[in-house]
Parts: sequence; structure tokens; C-alpha cells
Amino acid sequence: MLEVKNVSKKYNKKEVLSDVSINIKKGEIHGLIGENSAGKTTLIKCLVGIYKPDNGDILFEGESVYENSKAKERIGYVADYNEYINIYSINKIVKMFRNFYPNFSIERFDELNEIFKLNKKVTISNLSKGQKMRLAFMLSIAITPDYLILDEPIDGLDPVARKLVWKYIIDDVAQRNLTVLISSHNLKELEGIVDHVGILYKGKIMKEFD
Repeated sequence: MLEVKNVSKKYNKKEVLSDVSINIKKGEIHGLIGENSAGKTTLIKCLVGIYKPDNGDILFEGESVYENSKAKERIGYVADYNEYINIYSINKIVKMFRNFYPNFSIERFDELNEIFKLNKKVTISNLSKGQKMRLAFMLSIAITPDYLILDEPIDGLDPVARKLVWKYIIDDVAQRNLTVLISSHNLKELEGIVDHVGILYKGKIMKEFD
């Protein structure tokens, strides 16, 4: 289970998240809906341990994620804008991930790349936003995560790539009991995919429904 317990976060004294609580069951696909500036990205950066909440805690199976490298090894993360070392090739990024994540599967990465077709010799600086999103998705699936956190994951992807991303997510949920949190500003995008939805408005969970 992934638990967000009474999380609050401020920037420059402005409250961005206010007493947010969410429970995501194992094997569930959970949608987080909110307009731009609702606090979705801030919450997700707290979820993956980039930011520390000012109050509250985030627990993955009872363990706090902040400054917990073992917990982070089990979390795949696709940001709304994915940045890597620009002078590195995809091959070098893959090698780096293999060193960081003990369960990284080069076979799974290559299987995905048969579909998404990125030239592994190309440097990151030569990739478009959509190609970086494909790369981030492939890397996150290849680490064989127990939890997958996605922030606007299909932004910049063409319709075919979008369908493929959803297919692989749903397959991993069915086959490995993967737990997923997906943020979006568009509820229609997530229809038929998510098991549960929370609406975030001005830093607060206003409503949840199945």
C-alpha cells in the first residue's frame, strides 16, 4: 500500500499542499486529477522522495520514502518533463540505470524499444520531448518497479504511443500486481484505465470516487 498521510508543503510561505491524505491499494491504478497549479507535481515530487513534506508523511508499505534509497529502488517515476544528462547517449543512460537499480531488465528495455524505436546511440540533447517521455517510460518499466508514479505521462506522445503506454501499464498491473499513480489535468484521458480517482484543487483533495 502507498499512504499519503496529512501531507502539507509550502513554497515561500505559500501553501501548495494542505493536509493531503490518499491511500492507494496494492495493484490499483489511482488517478490524480487537477488543473495546472493544483499541486499535482509537488505532491508527486514528495511521493518519489525529491521533496520533503513540511508536515505529514508518505509511506510505501509502512516505510517513509524520503532519504530511503531502498524504497526508491522500487519506484518508477515518469516526470511531466524528463531531463537527463544531455551529453549522454541512451546507451549510457541505460548503463547508469542498470547500476542504480538492481532489478533493471535490459531485456525488458529492449523489448519495449522494439515498439518505441529509439536509436540507443543518439544523445539526449537530440531527443524531442515526446522521445524523452518514451525513454522515461521504458526506463521506469525496465527497473521492474513495485510502484509506478506518472506525472502527465502521455503529454507529447502521439495517439499510437499513448495507447501503447496504457497497454504496458495495464499489463504490468495484471501480471505483476504493479501499483500505479497517474496525474492528469484531463479526467477523460483516464476513463476506463483507473480504478479510483482523487480530485486535487488548490492543494486539497476535494473529492474521491471509483
